[in-house]
Amino acid sequence: MFDKLFARFKQEAPETADEDGALQLAFAALLVEAARVDEDYAVNEIAIIDRALMNKFGLDGGAAAALREKAEGAQANATDIQRFTKIAKAMPQPEKIGLIEELWEVVLSDGARDPYEETLIRQICGLIYVDDQDSGAARTRAAARLQQN
Repeated sequence: MFDKLFARFKQEAPETADEDGALQLAFAALLVEAARVDEDYAVNEIAIIDRALMNKFGLDGGAAAALREKAEGAQANATDIQRFTKIAKAMPQPEKIGLIEELWEVVLSDGARDPYEETLIRQICGLIYVDDQDSGAARTRAAARLQQN
């Protein structure tokens, strides 16, 4: 009896979420969180997020903006960041470090170091297992990239 019941649930269960889509949304939502944590969501931060999404996922400008807008809604409705970091934690280590570098670029783009922003990045690093040394190196690369632009 239970075998039939479980078999029926397996047949009716919805397909799992698209892993690539979930990763893209999580990546974008974490970038949006970093941009919004200081309560100053600036145009230059939006441009950095869109560029990061285009580079990371091979999107065109319109698709990157649409993903960012979707992430803005997801981030605004989220009660915590763990739903996003749980997905990001599955990325290979170099990609995690790349995410941290992108987060640093968003945070540093306004030229001011905000303790809330730094705390958020430290928290994300802990949740996705990126150590302080890799985060510091990512911050240095992000700062250098911002000075070039």
